[in-house]
Amino acid sequence: MCGIVGALAQRNVTGILLEGLRRLEYRGYDSAGVCLSGSNGQLQLRKSQGKVADLEAKLSSDSAEGYVGIAHTRWATHGVPSDENAHPHQSGHIALVHNGIIENHQELRTELEGKGYRFESDTDTEVVVHLIHSLSHKGRSLVDSVTEATRILEGAYALAVVSQDEPDVLACARLGSPLVLGVGIEENFIASDPMALSQVTDRFIFLEEGDVAEVRRNGISVRDHKGEEVSRPVHKLTGGHEATDKGRYRHFMQKEIFEQPKVVAATLAGRIAERSVLTQALGARAQEILPKVEQVQIVACGTSYHAGMVARYWLEDWAGIPCSVEVASELRYRKKVVRPGTLFVSISQSGETADTLAALRQGKDLGYLASMTICNVPNSSLVRESELSLMTEAGPEIGVASTKAFTTQLVALQLFCIALAKINGLSAEREAELVSALHQLPQLMEMFTGLDSVVKHTSEAFAEKNHALFLGRGVEFPIALEGALKLKEISYIHAEAYPAGELKHGPLALVDSDMPVIVVAPNDELLEKLKSNLQEVRARGGQLFVFASPRAGFASEEGVTVVEVPDSPESLAPILYTVPLQLLSYHVALLKGTDVDQPRNLAKSVTVE
Repeated sequence: MCGIVGALAQRNVTGILLEGLRRLEYRGYDSAGVCLSGSNGQLQLRKSQGKVADLEAKLSSDSAEGYVGIAHTRWATHGVPSDENAHPHQSGHIALVHNGIIENHQELRTELEGKGYRFESDTDTEVVVHLIHSLSHKGRSLVDSVTEATRILEGAYALAVVSQDEPDVLACARLGSPLVLGVGIEENFIASDPMALSQVTDRFIFLEEGDVAEVRRNGISVRDHKGEEVSRPVHKLTGGHEATDKGRYRHFMQKEIFEQPKVVAATLAGRIAERSVLTQALGARAQEILPKVEQVQIVACGTSYHAGMVARYWLEDWAGIPCSVEVASELRYRKKVVRPGTLFVSISQSGETADTLAALRQGKDLGYLASMTICNVPNSSLVRESELSLMTEAGPEIGVASTKAFTTQLVALQLFCIALAKINGLSAEREAELVSALHQLPQLMEMFTGLDSVVKHTSEAFAEKNHALFLGRGVEFPIALEGALKLKEISYIHAEAYPAGELKHGPLALVDSDMPVIVVAPNDELLEKLKSNLQEVRARGGQLFVFASPRAGFASEEGVTVVEVPDSPESLAPILYTVPLQLLSYHVALLKGTDVDQPRNLAKSVTVE
C-alpha cells in the first residue's frame, strides 16, 4: 500500500528519499511526492501522479533540496489518483504524509471548513494536516500539536510531519499502520518499512501502537499512548538487500518462484530434528499453550486464507482437532461464538494486514485461549501482539502476487500441525514419516521448479483465453483456489476454482471448448473420484490441463494435456503442486503482456480495510 520515507541529516536528503520510495514501489501506488526543508526552513513540495520516475522527472525540471524531508507513495483510498490528491499535503507552515484511513474525516472536514480552512484535495489526509495546523500556536511544539491531533483522530494512521517553524524536527505517530525509525550517526530516518532505509542504516526502532515520536538529527524521543516518555529498543537487521534486485531474472515474481527451494529450507532449518518437530520453535510458551488447545480458529486474507484452508485438512486429519478458517474481513464484522480452548491463528505475509490485525485485537476480548501468528516479518504488529509466532523465512517478497510467501506459510503451518498432533496422540512413527518427507522438500521443490520449460509450452494454449476453471479435491481444492487467484491477479484472465465433485452442481454449465480446465491430480485416495469428475468435463468438450503424478494413470490425448510432475509424499503434495500453477500464471501473463510484478489495482501489503 502507501509508503512513507523521512530523513534528517547534515546533507541533502533528496536522494535518500527517492531511493527509499523506489524500494517501496513493490507495494503498489498511483502517485508520489516529497517535501523538503532547507537551511531557511521553507517547505518545498513536489508531487506527481504516476511512478517515482515521474516525480524524479519533475524534480529534474523543478529542483528541491533540503536537510529535512518526507516522501510518500500513495495508493488511492479517498479521491482519485491525481497531483492534487498526492501526498505530502500542506497547511500553512506544516506539511505531512499519511498512511491509513481516518474514519471521522468528514466530521472533521466540516468543522475545519467552519474555521475557514480551504481544502484542495479529496483526501482524508488533508483533514489531518489542517487539524494539526489548527492546534498549533505559539509556545506549543510540533510534537505536542501532533499528539493533540491523535487524540481527536479516529481510524488508522502512520504520520510524518514537518514544520517551517521547527526545521530541525520531524514528528511522527502511528496507530494501526506500521512506522519505524532508522537510527544513524548524527542523522535519523523514518519509514513505513525498514527496506526503504536499508541503504542508509541497519538499526531500527519499531514504534508501538499509539506512540508519538520527535526525531532530530542527534536524538529520538518517544511517548506512548498515555503521553509518557518511553524507551523503545533498537534492533539491528541484517540481510534481505538482494531482494530488491532481480538479478538474472526478468521479473521479481519469476525470481521468487525459483527462490522457493532455498526459503523452504530456511523455514525448516532449526525446527525439525531427524524424526521429530521441535515444538519449542513455535515460541517460548508453546509447551504451555498447545496442550490446552481443543479447537483452532484460523483467520487470514487472500493467499494466506488459502494456506489456512490447507492447514484445516492437516489439523483435523493428523491432530483430530476441529478447525475453522475464515476471511478476516468477514470474521471481524459478525457475532462470534468462541468455544473454550480455542487457539486464534492469524496468517499474514506482512504482519500488518489491517483486517487480520483488527480481528486479532477483537479476538483478545472474545475469550480465545491464546493467539499465534504465521508471518514473514519478525517485528511486525501481528508478531508483537501474538503469544506465539512462527516466522516463514521467505525474505522480502517484492512481486505483488505471492509465491514464496505462500509455500513457506504452508511449511510453517505443517510444522505447527505436526506439533499439535504430537500432543494429541500422533504416533512417533507417523511423526517420523511426516518429518522425513519435510527433509526431502527442498530437493523436491527444485525438481518442481524444473518444470518451467514444460509449463511455458503449455501456457501457449491460454494466450487467447479469457476464462479458466481450476479443479481439485480434498486438500488440493485450496491449491486450485490459489492457482485461480494467481492467474487472475497477473494475467487478468477470469478464473474460478471448485472442488471437482461440485461440477454437476452448477459449474459444469460453463464448460465448453473455449473454457480451459486446469486440474490438480496427485496420486491420493480421491484420485478415482477425480477421474470420474473429469469425464464430465470431456463429455462437454472441455479442454483439460492435468498436473498429475506419474502414478496417477493420466495420458495426453486430444482435448487432454498432461503435465507430469515428480512423484512426492502425499503430505507434501499441496506445497509442491502449487509451483507449476505459479509457473503457469507467470508464463500466461507474459503472453498477455501484463505487468507481472505490479498488476493493476492491487497492492502488496494491504494495511487499510
